[in-house]
Amino acid sequence: MKFKTPQINLYVENLDVSKAFYEKLGFTLTFTATIEDQAVHHELQMDGFTLGIATKDSAREVHGLIPGANSGCELVVWTENTDSAIHYLLKNGAQLLSEPHDFLGHLRSGWIRDPDGNPIQVVCKKKKL
Repeated sequence: MKFKTPQINLYVENLDVSKAFYEKLGFTLTFTATIEDQAVHHELQMDGFTLGIATKDSAREVHGLIPGANSGCELVVWTENTDSAIHYLLKNGAQLLSEPHDFLGHLRSGWIRDPDGNPIQVVCKKKKL
């Protein structure tokens, strides 16, 4: 048995708000699933990675799932400047979890929450002086 093409799906309250948030992060919409002419799932890509966002209602109604709050995983995005990226994301609906800070001697990282509370690590390699 072979598995392939992994992706992460996040269950969200408001599909339009989440889509707009992730597009501002740099993701591009590649697919939309609809039920009765209503969008219930989007797939967005960045650098070959696919992120799915689906409504919590569709997860319950279509699949019998009970999505809850997620704090056991995070999405990681690399950037050129963590501080600027965190500032940009805060202006576009994110909530701060951890101020940007240096670690491991060569990285700078901070954490935000998306509109549904999912944690996102924003990280960059520090420029050498």
